[in-house]
Amino acid sequence: MAYLRHPDSVFIGGEWQTAETREAVLNPANEEILIEAPVGSGEQVDAAIGAARLAFDKGDWPRLAPRERQQALTRFLDAVDARKDEIVEMIIAEAGATRMLADFLQYGIPMKHARRTVEICTRPAVTPLPVELTPNMQGTTTLGTGVVSREPVGVVAAISPYNFPFFLNIGKVVTALVTGCTVVLKPSPYTPMEALILGEIAEDAGLPQGIFSVVTGDIEAGKLLTTDKRVDLVHFTGSDKVGSMIQAQAAPTLKRIVMELGGKSALIVRPDADIQQAAQAGIMGFTTHCGQGCALTTRHIVHNSIRPQFVEAMKAMLGHVKIGDPADPSVTYGPLIRDVARQRTEEYVGIAKDEGATLVSGGKRPEGFDKGFYFEPTLFDDVRNDSRLAQEEVFGPIGAVIGYDDDDEAIAMANDSEFGLSGAIYSADAGKAYEMALQIRTGGVSINGGAGTMHSDAPFGGIKRSGYGREYGEDGLNEFTYQKVISFHAA
Repeated sequence: MAYLRHPDSVFIGGEWQTAETREAVLNPANEEILIEAPVGSGEQVDAAIGAARLAFDKGDWPRLAPRERQQALTRFLDAVDARKDEIVEMIIAEAGATRMLADFLQYGIPMKHARRTVEICTRPAVTPLPVELTPNMQGTTTLGTGVVSREPVGVVAAISPYNFPFFLNIGKVVTALVTGCTVVLKPSPYTPMEALILGEIAEDAGLPQGIFSVVTGDIEAGKLLTTDKRVDLVHFTGSDKVGSMIQAQAAPTLKRIVMELGGKSALIVRPDADIQQAAQAGIMGFTTHCGQGCALTTRHIVHNSIRPQFVEAMKAMLGHVKIGDPADPSVTYGPLIRDVARQRTEEYVGIAKDEGATLVSGGKRPEGFDKGFYFEPTLFDDVRNDSRLAQEEVFGPIGAVIGYDDDDEAIAMANDSEFGLSGAIYSADAGKAYEMALQIRTGGVSINGGAGTMHSDAPFGGIKRSGYGREYGEDGLNEFTYQKVISFHAA
């Protein structure tokens, strides 16, 4: 399958530039080479930043009326949807997502979010302040008021990871562009195609030259984006370790940063919970996309009175997980992205055993898979909350069950983490679950499954080592703007 029209080029300022260096992109399900992808040079990254800077400082895009940008990005999203089938196949082949996951979560949900973002972008850019009477130095009173203007922050460096590449690429790019910013997108070297295709689509949709570029490259390419003074904001999704490096790199230029980082989110199961429902959520918490999700609930904090039943229910459900090539519609569980991710998962199996946890299911490479980076979904019981398995992000398919005896202990355990991105509570007493949710230090908590998929107007993000800033809804739009106060008084 020919995935791209320009397989050897990066997209800079509206034009395709051939890259001198190539790097193989593998299908994680069978280790076949999908494409010899371009690797952008330092000069090309520099050129992309320059194009974005020029387009922001001198171009029309930041100065267009919001409705004009809305119309342009609606055309862009229509052009994305016209290539949906290609993109879904790309997500399956490049990211290793199962067909259902690729179609529903990795494509459908981000497009829903993007459409909503474009819809709400015409909110008033200028809002009035209340009229105020203020004593002045002349001994009289000044009748004054003013307005608050929201304006685009400038040039955005959007850096995305390999786990949900299309989801995160489209979310960063559309939100930045619709506010009037210009964007340079740098994807993971593992998943460059899902970014480069957006360059083709931008070209097809007639987006103005310079406002959007896609560059590939290694760590040094990313460093150029995070240190260059011409970049006003870095929007990054990835690990907390890389996030701390980016924060340090951006510090000398005092650029703004929005980061959605790792997680070790807690699923609390109270004694009155529906065990089957909670166990199903528990399974999804570490098998969805082979555990490669920052917001997944991989810590299962379960009341000791029902913990044996909960563990048995999950063990039974794991027996029905179908491992295989994600291109097969019947497969529910695919591969990890690369062998390094599988090796890391294996290391944590050894760590958990050494820490005294009980292996319930999985824990090894599945039989019959000579190719592909597969690892069985793995469940441990008798996990201590202070153990490495409970505290460190594996980013692989391991669930950890931790027992507790009362609600206060469960809350304390949930909060005893360096991360704070997501969370969940299952209980027949929704009111009590709500009270507990208010006490959990995290960016979001769902009760009994929540509202289904993530709401497009709900701000998403974390605290502590899970990052800062928010995505989606008005809060997500506001991350790409700054506020200016213009005041005046009555003559």
